[in-house]
Amino acid sequence: MNSQDSMFQSTTTHSLIQQNSAQGFSVAPMLDWTDRHCRAFHRKLTKHAWLYSEMVTTGAIIYGNNLPRFLGHEQDQPVVLQLGGSDPLELAHCAKLGEGWGYDEINLNVGCPSDRVQNNMIGACLMDHPKLVAEGVDAMKQKISIPVTVKSRIGLDDNEDFGKLVDFVGGIIDAGGDGVILHARNAWLQGLSPKENRDVPPLKYDWVRQIKQTFPTFSIAVNGGIATPEAGQDFLTTEQSLPAVDGVMLGRAIYENPYLLTSVDPLYYQDNTQVPTRQEVLEALYPYIEKHLANDGKLHQVSRHILGLFHGMPGGRIWRRYLSENAFKPGAGIEVLQTALQKVNDEIYRMEQAS
Repeated sequence: MNSQDSMFQSTTTHSLIQQNSAQGFSVAPMLDWTDRHCRAFHRKLTKHAWLYSEMVTTGAIIYGNNLPRFLGHEQDQPVVLQLGGSDPLELAHCAKLGEGWGYDEINLNVGCPSDRVQNNMIGACLMDHPKLVAEGVDAMKQKISIPVTVKSRIGLDDNEDFGKLVDFVGGIIDAGGDGVILHARNAWLQGLSPKENRDVPPLKYDWVRQIKQTFPTFSIAVNGGIATPEAGQDFLTTEQSLPAVDGVMLGRAIYENPYLLTSVDPLYYQDNTQVPTRQEVLEALYPYIEKHLANDGKLHQVSRHILGLFHGMPGGRIWRRYLSENAFKPGAGIEVLQTALQKVNDEIYRMEQAS
C-alpha cells in the first residue's frame, strides 16, 4: 500500500471518532461497483466515511492465487473488507490476510440473497444458521485485532419472528462481534431476484431501533431505502419511545449521485472543511488515474464510477454520454475527462446566458 497523500491525513484520527463501521456513516458494499477505483473516487468526496470493498469470497482469496487483485487497495482508509463465506477456519484465515493488507475492519456478509451464493452457504441464507455465523465471528476475532462486524437482513422470507433476530444478534455479541449493520428488510430466498430483494420486501426500520433497544451498548447501523445522508440523520435521533441507532449506511443512492458524499463529513463528523467542487474532485482524482493508466489500466475501469458526478446538474447527461462513448477507446486518457468537463462547463455557461 502507498502512503496517504495530503488529502487523507485527517483520516488518521478517524479511530478517535468511532470504532467500527456500525457507527457514523458508511457506503454499502456493492458487487461490481465498490471496487478499489470506486473507493479511491469516493475518498475524494469524504475523508471520514467508512468505505467497503465488494464482497470477496473466502474461496477466491484462498484459491484464486491473486491476492493483489482481491485485496489490493490504496488511498481509501478507513476501509472495510467484506468477506463471503461460512467456514470459520477459512474466514479466520482470510480475515488475517485482510488485516495484513491494511484493512481497518472485516465484515461478514449475511445479507446477499442471490441463489448463486446460497448454494455455497454464503450470504442471507446464513441467518438460518446463527450458530455458524457466531462461530465465524469468534474465529475471526481470535485471529485479528481489528473490528469484526456483520451485515445482515432482519429476517428470511415471510418470517415475522423478532425473537429470531434478537437471538441472531445476541449470538454475534456473545462471539465478540463489534457491530451489526441491518438492512431493514427480510431477504426472500425464493421467488425474488437480488434486484427485487432490494425494493420489494417492506422496510421495518422500527425493528432496527428495537434491536438497539435490546442491546443498548452494542453498535447498530441501519441500511435500506435511505435516499440521502441528510435523511439518514433521522435515525441518529430517538423516535417516540425507540432509541437512535449508531450508524447509517447508504448504497445505490451514493453510487447514482456520488456528490452526496460531500455532505457526510459536516453532518456525521463535524468536519466543516470547505466542500470541494465537482471539478476539484475530478482534478484531485487525476493522479490516481494517471498511475492506473501507467500500470496498463484502462480509463473506463475508473471512469465508469464517476458517471454520476454531475447527476442532476446542467451538462450531466452530456458528461455521462461523452464518457460512455469515449472512455473505452484504445489509448483513452485524462484528456477524455478534460474534454468532458469542458463540455459540462460550456453547457452551464450556455444555460446561464439563456436565463
